[in-house]
Order: sequence, then C-alpha cells, then structure tokens
Amino acid sequence: MDVTLLNVKITFQEAVVESDEIGNRTNTWKDYYTCHATVSGENGSEQNTAGQTVEDGKVDFTIRYCKKAAGINSTGFRILFQGEIYDILGVDHKNYKKKCLKYSCRKVRR
Repeated sequence: MDVTLLNVKITFQEAVVESDEIGNRTNTWKDYYTCHATVSGENGSEQNTAGQTVEDGKVDFTIRYCKKAAGINSTGFRILFQGEIYDILGVDHKNYKKKCLKYSCRKVRR
C-alpha cells in the first residue's frame, strides 16, 4: 500500500447509549478512531426518490490496517469526512492480509 495516497483525514464514530443522572438513556455518537485514508469511487450519480432528484453519494475509504480499525463494522459505526456524514454499507478486509481495509459508504442526506 502506497502511504502517499493516504491524503485525507477521516473520523470513525461509534453509536453509544448514555445515561444521565436520573437514568434517562440517549443515543449519541462518540469519536472512536481518526486516521488518514484514500478516497475512491466518488460517483456523482443521481436518483429519483419520491418525485425528487437527489444525489447518490457513494464513496469508498481505504485505510491502513490496525486492530482498532479491524473492529469497525457497518452496524454501529459511521464516518465523518469533510463535515459530511457517511453510513458504512460494508467492510472489505482485502483477502485478510492485514495490510488495508476498505469501507464502502453512502452519504447521509440531512
């Protein structure tokens, strides 16, 4: 893996449930891991949803392998990149060679 291609910084956030002083529970996002990544697969396609044309922002992020990043899955994590939120659709371990991880993501519409 060419480390010079890791030219953007991304932050993984984990969904956690917190309790306040009286026991009320709320779902929040906490920063889990920040690293450098390569961005690929940016397609500017559009789709029609409910009579509106919306951008279908699918992006792939590739990072170097580490034990903390290997624990990230598509159900309890999301990615922050340039002020935008991306849901993780899938994780590719690249033949389990422990060199890099590829996260397929979709931009969250707000």
